[in-house]
Amino acid sequence: MSQWDESADFVIIGSGGGSMIAAMAVVDAGKQPLILEKTDKIGGSTAMSGGVFWIPNHPLQARDGVPDNAEKSRTYLDAAVGDLGPATSRARKDMFLNQGPKMVEYLEAKGMPFVRCEGWSDYHDDLPGGLAESRSLAVEPFDVKQLGPEWAAKLRRGLSSVAVRGVEGRRLMLMKRTLDGKLAALSVGLRMIKGKLLGREYVGAGTAIQGRMLQMALRHNVDIRINSGVSEIVEENGKVTGVVTVKDGKPWRIEARDGVLINAGGFSHNPEMRRKYGPQPSSTAWTNANPGDTGEMIEVAKAHGAATDFLDGAVWILTSTPPSGERYMHVLDLPKPHCILVDQQGKRYTNEAQSYMANGQALYAHGHVPVWAIIESRHRDRYPWSFHAGATPQAWFDSGYMKKAATIEELAAQIDVPADSLKETIERWNGFARKGVDEDFGRGSKAYDLVFADPTHGPNPGLGAIEQAPFYAVAIYPGDVGTFGGILTDQYARALREDGSVIPGLYATGNSTASVMGKTYPGAGASISPSFIFGWVAARHAVGQAPN
Repeated sequence: MSQWDESADFVIIGSGGGSMIAAMAVVDAGKQPLILEKTDKIGGSTAMSGGVFWIPNHPLQARDGVPDNAEKSRTYLDAAVGDLGPATSRARKDMFLNQGPKMVEYLEAKGMPFVRCEGWSDYHDDLPGGLAESRSLAVEPFDVKQLGPEWAAKLRRGLSSVAVRGVEGRRLMLMKRTLDGKLAALSVGLRMIKGKLLGREYVGAGTAIQGRMLQMALRHNVDIRINSGVSEIVEENGKVTGVVTVKDGKPWRIEARDGVLINAGGFSHNPEMRRKYGPQPSSTAWTNANPGDTGEMIEVAKAHGAATDFLDGAVWILTSTPPSGERYMHVLDLPKPHCILVDQQGKRYTNEAQSYMANGQALYAHGHVPVWAIIESRHRDRYPWSFHAGATPQAWFDSGYMKKAATIEELAAQIDVPADSLKETIERWNGFARKGVDEDFGRGSKAYDLVFADPTHGPNPGLGAIEQAPFYAVAIYPGDVGTFGGILTDQYARALREDGSVIPGLYATGNSTASVMGKTYPGAGASISPSFIFGWVAARHAVGQAPN
């Protein structure tokens, strides 16, 4: 038997979405969890995310009179995801659907202030069971100073310092166009002023989720350690019994009496794994996943016989690379009027307003990387570009990040696409915009297409002609916020071997796993919610309280 330096009941590798809720469940059972985070920050990619859960049939829907039920949710998940093998099994999908509403109630009882994302439609609302009214949840902004200076410094921060609430981000994008947008800007501004006056530091989105989860975990006296990467999983007599980490620069062996949970993210920042498993071309320069997303725990699990699936997947988000070195994500920009995507032949190839996952998949399927966003003057005048409001920075033009031209022919020359082809594409698009019907790809024909459109524009809020100079172009790449494949698990989040048998003592959740969503993104928050749900399920199973 191994000689241990320390013991815990349940060891959790990584501090992302499902980690703190798993630890709290272990504490609720009267046992001792331990969270080991390899980086110097807590929260994983969840902390950097838009901060949304996709939970069908959740209790806030019922409170607001939104029609949903278990049968409708199941119908939609089946239609959107399909049956792609063990990761999307009936048992796993049912566990996700059954435990999601219960998890919301559990976290509410612990103090989580959820906000229903009104109008944030399912991404495939035209499928059977789809819901235009939204199944997504966010949380209220959080004052990180409540954590105290030591833990506040350890919390990973998101990409934006603006503490938005619920769907305020969507509303802010229309602050030049609608009264609702102006009211959202006023609300956010007043919140920031209030925070400064009261000595608070408000954060929103995923940082608010993970800040609150960290606060809850600390109230449960959970032991959370940073700079504590795991190099090995210890297996004895066919059962995982512990891990090897580092303490004071030396190997430190920790017994895990009830099991080990891997929640260490995917491999977005691992160029070798991206080349080995993912579609090409790819680059770590295009990802918005957290820096710790380097994939070694997936490889460690494979060395212990774990099967994997969907390693070619990611939560794709079309991205551009401004001269600042940032990565701009364009979920809210591309569905606005007066903007289309074209390939290197100057042709449209997809519905620009579809979900970010579907847009990334369409880009790779089309085989042209990068593509070009063709943007008309009214888009630049009326809407921010990746939340950058105001005048276009001269640095964008000087660096070549954003091209500008007085004619379509001149723009085509700058981006090296055939001018005749680009003109033909734009003329055809302009006809669609005038009629309000995209006859090629159906843009603007379903609820989700219009979530980020402009309701003041007609005849279709998402279709706007490209005809008023100047014209602009930006190179668009298949960025991501995390890979979406990994360790195969069952409905209890237990790691599986190739033959379908369970690896005793080893659990996994989050982007370390092959998602229950398969290769689809059914709605906003479809990666965060499974991480939480299956982390919660795994912990209860490990301590002998397996949910039905």
